[in-house]
Amino acid sequence: MITKDCIETAYAFLHQKQRIYQYSTLEWQRDDIEMAVAAYADCMSSRLLQIISKGRAGFLREHGSFPADIASAVDELEKLMKEYQD
Repeated sequence: MITKDCIETAYAFLHQKQRIYQYSTLEWQRDDIEMAVAAYADCMSSRLLQIISKGRAGFLREHGSFPADIASAVDELEKLMKEYQD
């Protein structure tokens, strides 16, 4: 079972990183964010990662798909948080 705290923690981390990444014009900063998020994905609940990635391998770990992946992850986590509120 995935706890509400687990979902909220993942959301807070990824939402913050997404916002910084989205507005950053510094390539080194964007690369650092990608590395931090990939490291976080390696340590997060494997079940939660499976849910938000919809089973896609390389989710949050590939440079080319990173912007779309992090946006999708934040959206999916928002949906999961709403389920806990209902």
